[in-house]
Amino acid sequence: MLRVRGTTYHFRRIVPPALRAALNRREIWVSLKTGYQNEARKRASILHARTTELFMQAHSVLAEPDALSRLEGLRVALRDLQSVNLPSLPASLGKRKSSLTLEEEAQRAREEGLPTLSGKSVKNHMMRLSALWNQLHQRELVTRNPWTGWNFENGQKTIRRSWTAKELALLASASWHSTSVPEHTYRLVTLIAAYSGMRLGEICTLRKEDLQSVDGIPCFLIRPHSETGWAPKTEAGTRMVPVHSKLIESGILALKGTTTDGPYLIPGLETSKQGIRGAALGRAFSLLKTRIGLPPEITFHSFRHTVSTQLRNADANIREVWIDRLIGHEATHKSQGTTTYLTSITTANLSQTIEAIRYPKITFANMKI
Repeated sequence: MLRVRGTTYHFRRIVPPALRAALNRREIWVSLKTGYQNEARKRASILHARTTELFMQAHSVLAEPDALSRLEGLRVALRDLQSVNLPSLPASLGKRKSSLTLEEEAQRAREEGLPTLSGKSVKNHMMRLSALWNQLHQRELVTRNPWTGWNFENGQKTIRRSWTAKELALLASASWHSTSVPEHTYRLVTLIAAYSGMRLGEICTLRKEDLQSVDGIPCFLIRPHSETGWAPKTEAGTRMVPVHSKLIESGILALKGTTTDGPYLIPGLETSKQGIRGAALGRAFSLLKTRIGLPPEITFHSFRHTVSTQLRNADANIREVWIDRLIGHEATHKSQGTTTYLTSITTANLSQTIEAIRYPKITFANMKI
């Protein structure tokens, strides 16, 4: 089942003879995109289980009257197997409603630099599946349990971290080479992330109506967009983020009346085939950070780590629940008192919190809106 080509492991499985004509192939060959055997075995086991399920469905479909149309769907599913592995999926998968396929979720994680499922999470998922398949095997509904006999030793995982002042200065001084995203857009989105801690997807999907004055304070409103189906990552992600004074000084409030990208606040961004606005920016940012020599543990998502770290170490009268509300994290303590208090945090308190984000003057000297 495992094959090595060069330094990369591949998954290979023969299609049962009775299904070859229906599925239009004799074998399945997928790159596992890793040179580590333990990691390759974990990824291969997932593909083995999914292909087993696919073969069982194909056997059943062949007996149905509309087999031709149903088989086309299975062929598409078979092609999708070549691009999705469980460890590449975002760690937040299942924590919010999403219309994206697994392949699209994995792509979103790559483009936005999101944390992916840990080895421990993969192990837990596979152990639950193994318990289910054991029941099926005992009832003689399947011939074997494909989830047994695997080594779950966790490989080394890249830990995302905050930016250092030196790394931020390097980023700010780097030239922008992308032809798919204007430099002005890149610098605008970067500044917003640095002074708000908002996620890339949250920034890119902001609409003009999401920039409003609340209690006399300019705020970004992060909320579901029913017309496109976009929604914040979690329930706590629906929130209000006061606009930092540095962003106001840079002229961001004028965007509402000058941008010409339809309903969107941030100009110069396209929506991908998967319905992700800003996907090209995510890819271009990853290329930029690699080109200028930033380490793997630094991604666009690192701005959230930086903001969270700054606020939790700020020399100011800032409460933990204010930070959680601003960042869009679930409250550390979910007592009734905390839940009630969270609903009554004032805009002024949130504004005080956001203003605690500070950088050396030289850091974003070259980044103007």
